[in-house]
Amino acid sequence: MPAARRSALLSAFWKGHRWIYEWSGGRLGSRLMGIQIIRLTTIGRKSGKPRSVLLNAFPVGDDYAIVASNAGGDSHPLWYLNLRANPTATVDVAGSQFAAVARVTQGKERDRLWAEVIVADPSYAEYPERTDRLIPVVVMERLKT
Repeated sequence: MPAARRSALLSAFWKGHRWIYEWSGGRLGSRLMGIQIIRLTTIGRKSGKPRSVLLNAFPVGDDYAIVASNAGGDSHPLWYLNLRANPTATVDVAGSQFAAVARVTQGKERDRLWAEVIVADPSYAEYPERTDRLIPVVVMERLKT
């Protein structure tokens, strides 16, 4: 299949997936091929407005790790840049929301979580081959109320 057609099909799939997730309040589409899907809502670093994105998430105790892979692109995803500017965000997991703060992992912790991500979803293994940047792994830690 030509790359342009594959890209168009993937784009249509993700738009449909987001619509189903939003329409169902996160009850449908919260798992995809065994991977937890979350809706992360950050505050736009330039606009100051809420910005939401659906992401693969990997449990870390009661928290979730997310990967700023941008599919192996050379630039960080916008949600990651928003979290760097303001680490407080809202995480929606299967229709249940909680306030969280982002913590970018470093060193051995990052390497351990990266290895766990690849076990859970081997497609991530090829992303570092596409870019020179170290792909961040971010833990969204629940804010205690």
